[in-house]
Amino acid sequence: MIRKNQRLLNICNCLLDVGLIFIAYLLAVWLWLGVYRDNLQNPAVLLLRSGTILAGVFYAVVMAAIYYAFRLYGSFRFRTLLDETVALMKANLLGILIIGMVLYLVRAVDFSRGVLVLFYVFSTLLVVAKRVALRRFLRHFRMLGYNLKHVLIVGNGRLAQQYVDGLHRNPQYGFHVMGYVAATEKEGIGQRLGRYEDLPRLLSGPEVDEVVIALEPHESHFMDKVIASCEKQGTKISIIPFYNDFIPTRPTVDVIGDVKLINIRTTPLDNMLNSALKRGMDILGSLVLILLTSPVMLIAAIGVRLSSPGPILFRQERVGLNKKHFTMYKFRSMRVNADQDTGWTQNEDPRKTAFGSFIRKTSIDELPQFFNVLKGDMSLIGPRPEIPHFVEQFKETVPLYMVKHQVRPGITGWAQVNGFRGDTSIEGRIKCDIWYIENWSVWLDIKILFMTVFGGMLNKEKLTTHKHEQEKGKKQ
Repeated sequence: MIRKNQRLLNICNCLLDVGLIFIAYLLAVWLWLGVYRDNLQNPAVLLLRSGTILAGVFYAVVMAAIYYAFRLYGSFRFRTLLDETVALMKANLLGILIIGMVLYLVRAVDFSRGVLVLFYVFSTLLVVAKRVALRRFLRHFRMLGYNLKHVLIVGNGRLAQQYVDGLHRNPQYGFHVMGYVAATEKEGIGQRLGRYEDLPRLLSGPEVDEVVIALEPHESHFMDKVIASCEKQGTKISIIPFYNDFIPTRPTVDVIGDVKLINIRTTPLDNMLNSALKRGMDILGSLVLILLTSPVMLIAAIGVRLSSPGPILFRQERVGLNKKHFTMYKFRSMRVNADQDTGWTQNEDPRKTAFGSFIRKTSIDELPQFFNVLKGDMSLIGPRPEIPHFVEQFKETVPLYMVKHQVRPGITGWAQVNGFRGDTSIEGRIKCDIWYIENWSVWLDIKILFMTVFGGMLNKEKLTTHKHEQEKGKKQ
């Protein structure tokens, strides 16, 4: 039943897209040729002129075919709206390029490029808005108990419990756990429907849409029989591997003969195009930001010089991409001290000057790192780099700590905009860093940049006052 509903939904989704793309094209023609070009004749005459209606239908059908090629018709229970929006924008861009190429080949030189630009904007906005509305409708529909996918779990161990807990936290996915089969009974997962040997009987009817295999390592010898039973009945199978905790969000698989290799640390930035795109954004962004912040950096340099004896810039060795060491620049916010390469900065740190406390609070001390980005030592967005002394400590005590060195360190990152700055949990910071590495996208970088500008630039460190400095001077 769920497959029949999905096919019907896909057809309706495609027809709606065709209609919206057609409307977007007519709207683009009317606004550009009628309003902007001041040709406000009868709209019907305008749209019928030069075969506009036929062209609109043709473009709509072509775009729908491109959407299908981009796999935009199917189940989106686990796909985020952002992923779908990015895919739609890419598909629309490809469609515009194809249309432009066709117009060039048929020598349609009188066709307005302004119409194509508006067509891209309107078609993207309308289709995305429709999909947002469709997602909300389906979510509400599923929360009411309709359009559910009925799942049977094989196993009742830790993995099965994690799967059930995940579904309970996300009812909008629309999954209904019918029960589980296992050698023994266990509470908290649902109703036990039988043993592994009873699986063929349970799958004989149309009630089960999918089987989720969540066997523990000591039960792996049941895998062959379970899969054979599912395939005999033509039931869809999903497997939660017992090494689930080690697999990233988007693993890749290589094939050598009959052997499948799962790369557990492959990241989106391993792709040469993605890496080049991020580096290009870093170069352009750092140049622009250096120019924009140069007056602030000049004032900060004067303030540091006047606040205490010592250099304006604080140079410190940090660990970066591929565990290579580099020199990171900051405006000096502390008095020159002997333990600057091994001492962890505290909220109430006696080494900070009053002006240094201010530039740390406002993150002005980080501005010279734009030059690190320009050099290629750092990125605008990424995990924060650490000094070698602490890297040696954390790699022994914090799981997966060294994974962060697979990408360039950043001035700001997902951990920082989520509150992990300064003297905060290293485990929480690394968890955010690894999530960022595994889920990187241009849009995620842009999101982090905006979150930094509008809320992530102020530290939670307290400002050091002159009175506080004087009291510390008396104690010394």
